[in-house]
Amino acid sequence: MSRSLEQKLFHSAGYLFLIALAVLCVLPLLFIFGGSFTSEQSVIRNGFSLIPKEWSLEAYELAFKNPKDLFQAYFISFSVVAVGTAAGLLMTAMTGYVLSRRDFKYRNFFSFFIYFTSVFSGGLVPWYIMMVSYLDMKNNFLALILPLLLNVFYIIVMKSFMSGIPFEIIESGKMDGANELRIFFKIILPVSGPALATIGLFIALQYWNDFFSAMLFITDQSLMPLQYYLYKMVNSMDALSRMASMSGVPIPQMPKETLKLAMTALVVLPIIFVYPFVQRHIIGGVTVGAVKG
Repeated sequence: MSRSLEQKLFHSAGYLFLIALAVLCVLPLLFIFGGSFTSEQSVIRNGFSLIPKEWSLEAYELAFKNPKDLFQAYFISFSVVAVGTAAGLLMTAMTGYVLSRRDFKYRNFFSFFIYFTSVFSGGLVPWYIMMVSYLDMKNNFLALILPLLLNVFYIIVMKSFMSGIPFEIIESGKMDGANELRIFFKIILPVSGPALATIGLFIALQYWNDFFSAMLFITDQSLMPLQYYLYKMVNSMDALSRMASMSGVPIPQMPKETLKLAMTALVVLPIIFVYPFVQRHIIGGVTVGAVKG
């Protein structure tokens, strides 16, 4: 067998594997969107399918029953993502830059201190008491920002990336009279664009998917993010369904299962729309990281 034929077979097998992997990743999304447009009775009788056997908008009608509350939850989630991503990315970049500087005397000590927090924690109860009793974070917008502001893994990734930046660039900036802040904002950040884009997306997804912080600290309806708002709606539907089954009252029109899929679709859609615009930066960050590694 010639070498060119072996390469063609190898590439064909690789393409087939990637196509199969892509199909496995896309199928759950197709089931989610197909199931969300299916009537509850059809789901009970036939189960979920890619193409609904009985089309219905009852799940979305229930989800948009209180559009003001839903759009308020969207607004809170987008605000949390915007503020949290900007603040978290800035703090992560600054921390990673300081720890990457070879001339920083205490960088090993602070690196160990930061890593230590990822291995041991004070526990949920002391953290909750501190947040509520001492920092007054109950029903506070900052309660949705601060818990996820810094991530040790992202700091380590940023530190590793910035360690690959030639120190001569920093020295040349100092020779031109630039102070530390100017060097950081005018030299380091532009060079770190791919890493910032990649970590920024991870931070944004972290904030977008978070409902635990809201469950702990938020009881005000006007401050509930989308995920927690939908979580409460699904729980309320489950509670009503259980009460109805216990009392013997039939409620065939209640879209219990399809509502869950509609909620999932409402959460996933913004990510699907945003990802194509940042995909190029993510690929660039992965490529640069691979080359530097």
